[in-house]
Amino acid sequence: MEDIYGLTVRTIDGREQSLDMLRGKVGLIVNVASRCGFTPQYRELEEFHRQYRDRGLLVMGFPCNQFGRQEPASEQEIVEFCSLTYDVTFPLFAKIDVNGEKAHPLYIFLKMKSKGILGTESIKWNFTKFLVSRTGEKIVRYASAVNPRRMRQDIETLLAE
Repeated sequence: MEDIYGLTVRTIDGREQSLDMLRGKVGLIVNVASRCGFTPQYRELEEFHRQYRDRGLLVMGFPCNQFGRQEPASEQEIVEFCSLTYDVTFPLFAKIDVNGEKAHPLYIFLKMKSKGILGTESIKWNFTKFLVSRTGEKIVRYASAVNPRRMRQDIETLLAE
């Protein structure tokens, strides 16, 4: 796969969605979980969604249960939790694996394009964040512990391009 736009994902309500919807937008792609120490990052992700969506930011949450089984809920329960606890309105997608034999092609692509610390590809934990430029050519990875607020300048720079 040469670019992100040819990939397909499944929305949390079961519809197939082409990532061509990212073309011309800045994407913030995050593997999320509702029972993680980083779960409060939903608040900042939603803040970015509301503040920057009209300028072209698309925040995308991908629930994943691979790390400490911190996302055991059904997809409907995830939607309810995110809505009731953090008033999340950005798009959520079907639960996926981000590592291993069943890793979703999106995460295979992201890991190949933006390696982690010391050149590793695997995702280390929930709330690893990938920021994708409007052209899809530049992809930057942020570790779970990086508070989304520390990404604000990078987001604003990509939105201005």
